[in-house]
Amino acid sequence: MSDITVVRQVLFVLLLFLCSVHGQVSYSVPEEMSKGSLVGNIAQDLGLDLKRLKSGKARIYSEDSTEYIELNKDRGILLIKERIDRETLCGQRTPCALHFQIILENPMELYSINVEITDINDNPPSFENNEMKFKISESAVIGAKFVLERANDADVGVNDLQSYSLNTNDNFVLKLKNQPDGRKIVEMALQKPLDREKQEMLTLVLTAVDGGDPQLSGTAQIHITVLDVNDNAPVFTQPIYKASITENVAKGTVITTVSASDADQGSNGDITYSITNIMDETRDMFEIGEKTGVLQSTGKVDYEKVRHYEIHVQASDEGGLTDLCKVQLDVLDTNDNAPTINVLSMSNVIAEDSKPGVVVGMFKVQDPDSGEDGRVQCLIMDNLPFTLKTTTNGFYSLVTGADLDREMNSVYNITVTCNDAGLPSLSSSISLSLQVSDVNDNAPMFERSLYEASVVENNTPGISIFRLLAKDADWNQNARVSYILEESSVNGVSVLSYVSVNAESGVINAVRSLDYEQLKSFHFRVKAQDGGSPPLSSNVSVVILIQDQNDNAPQILYPVHTSGSLVTEIVPRSADVGYLVTKVVAVDVDSGQNAWLSYKIQKVTDRALFEVGAQNGEIRTIRQVNDKDAVKQKLTVVVEDNGQPSRSATVNVNVALADSFPEVLSEFSDFTHDKEYNDNLTFYLVLALAVVSFLFIVSIIAILSVKCYRWKRDRMFYKSNGNLPVIPYYPPLYADVGGTGTLQHVYNYEHYRTTDSRKSDLKYVRPCNQSIISLDNTEIQTLPHAHGEKLIDDTDDQFNRSDSERRCWSASRIVCVWIPIIPPFITST
Repeated sequence: MSDITVVRQVLFVLLLFLCSVHGQVSYSVPEEMSKGSLVGNIAQDLGLDLKRLKSGKARIYSEDSTEYIELNKDRGILLIKERIDRETLCGQRTPCALHFQIILENPMELYSINVEITDINDNPPSFENNEMKFKISESAVIGAKFVLERANDADVGVNDLQSYSLNTNDNFVLKLKNQPDGRKIVEMALQKPLDREKQEMLTLVLTAVDGGDPQLSGTAQIHITVLDVNDNAPVFTQPIYKASITENVAKGTVITTVSASDADQGSNGDITYSITNIMDETRDMFEIGEKTGVLQSTGKVDYEKVRHYEIHVQASDEGGLTDLCKVQLDVLDTNDNAPTINVLSMSNVIAEDSKPGVVVGMFKVQDPDSGEDGRVQCLIMDNLPFTLKTTTNGFYSLVTGADLDREMNSVYNITVTCNDAGLPSLSSSISLSLQVSDVNDNAPMFERSLYEASVVENNTPGISIFRLLAKDADWNQNARVSYILEESSVNGVSVLSYVSVNAESGVINAVRSLDYEQLKSFHFRVKAQDGGSPPLSSNVSVVILIQDQNDNAPQILYPVHTSGSLVTEIVPRSADVGYLVTKVVAVDVDSGQNAWLSYKIQKVTDRALFEVGAQNGEIRTIRQVNDKDAVKQKLTVVVEDNGQPSRSATVNVNVALADSFPEVLSEFSDFTHDKEYNDNLTFYLVLALAVVSFLFIVSIIAILSVKCYRWKRDRMFYKSNGNLPVIPYYPPLYADVGGTGTLQHVYNYEHYRTTDSRKSDLKYVRPCNQSIISLDNTEIQTLPHAHGEKLIDDTDDQFNRSDSERRCWSASRIVCVWIPIIPPFITST
């Protein structure tokens, strides 16, 4: 092959490679350079910055040359990593070069580097056998040729074997015959007949010299034994034999048969065949029958290693005469190699917001077979959001072909399968794992849009009410949810003073003890926020319902007891059965069953005389009052709610059975109490005189008043059919449901006080059919009821009042109250 053809092929390969890479640089270095020697400044030659080499994680990719060359990223240069022996690396092949790529990432770039290894004259010519032995008949004619063993020089070019020389002698001269492949056949020609009688043994020295500087040489000794007459040399039937063999054939396969003839007879005509190749592995791959000339394979023939063999066969007779022929053997390719996939670079992680077209991996595919057997096509599964892009020289890029979503698929296991076009087709595959990194594209989501929870009042501060839960489809920090209580107000107070939320767990805790009587329910909003950047959030409404607890005992509204005074209800002895003595009014600020009140008598002077309504608290007589009944009757009424456990309150009711005020006064005189004001005796004397005078006047008025009111009471009782108003005093905003004793109407009332009110209080108000005796520390006061009343009657719409009915009398501490209208709900049923 001419030098021009070689140059054209090299330029064509370089042109193809330059189309698929970003740049290409070539260097030339001699073999046997010491470790660490400079090959070239790759950063300068490629126009790359040293920072780019570091940030791009520059590295060398090569299939067979990584062990010889290394990259210094700090200096941007290529250095010799290991000593390079051109003969070991390339043998006789020229030019000898190392081909590798430099790969950069972020973004991915590929540069092709060629380093040519030039030869130095480090190998002298050498003969396989240091001695060559010939048996030459003395009858050999002038010009007879004897083929000598050729020397082998591992160097190439001018350093290769250049010439041979034979030491000076009279009988033989050296002749060289050029071959088409550039090699020389070394022959020894007879120039003077041999005379066995004169010299039976000859010893010559053959010297092989190369063209290096300095020149190196090798020698071999030639031992010639002069034989008797053998004047005919073997002759092959044809100088060149051609044959072909399929690679990977079994050992012992017959390739061809060579044949030579010798005109001599006897032992001089016996021909022996042998293979004379000494510079390659041909003799290890083939063998020839010494007597038959049958050429067979003895080793594994591989098309990818050697595609053509040239076998030199020598025929020798017993007289030492020889002839040569060549067997040209072509190796036929079979599809015996699957494609090889070499990953150049592969990303392990890709962000889920990566756009289509991002390169995630690069690899190279090779198939050493030829023709259709070496044409490769690579595929990946269709349901993956990735595609393969290829170049003409076997480089592939794996790029994203669609948008990624980590929440749908966080890991992609990508199988790349490469098939060749042979029959049958061979394939190879690799599995690549690609992790999709999370991007904060999902806000936390609550399970419900509204949460309701309840807590019993009087809870312990800090108690957990319930737990919120929001889930985030993202991962790691982007899915770490924090709970935040949004600022709002409850009855004008910040919600933060009522509840708190644990930022990590979402547990809602009560900050303070809650009171159902003050707050029935309240609502607020909680925000769930993830840990992404920027963070995403969502809101949810939370309603807290406060459950009632029986934490309030019933409150007695009537009768009202104040310090220093007792209230007595007067019942005439003429009262009939069922006479309404008074009504105990109580309320419970709890709700539900905790506010259902019941009344019962705990203690009573005469249990057979009075009873109390279990639901309405009305105290009525259950029999006729007789003369044997004591004037002073004391009842203790217990009011209980329906809670668990039940709470109660008690009230004492004093009842006087009397038809006249003196009778009542004498009976209850023991209730009066003395009050010491000071040690001034004069004060007590004046006070005693005033009291006596007051009692005298009151007694006269009381007698007249009792007579008047007894007449009026009988008339009212007759018209109302026994239903009398009971309680004139009720605080506003209390409700009475189902006769339980609570009030549901609001009414207005007026009260009048004496001018000497500095030491007096509003005491009690009673229905007009009763008299009230108010006893304090200083005086006994009788208060007949001077109420304006409105009674609902089927026949009478309006009750007319006379001046006598509106009369009220008082001493210095008597209070008169006029209530124009008595609500209908306090009338007895």
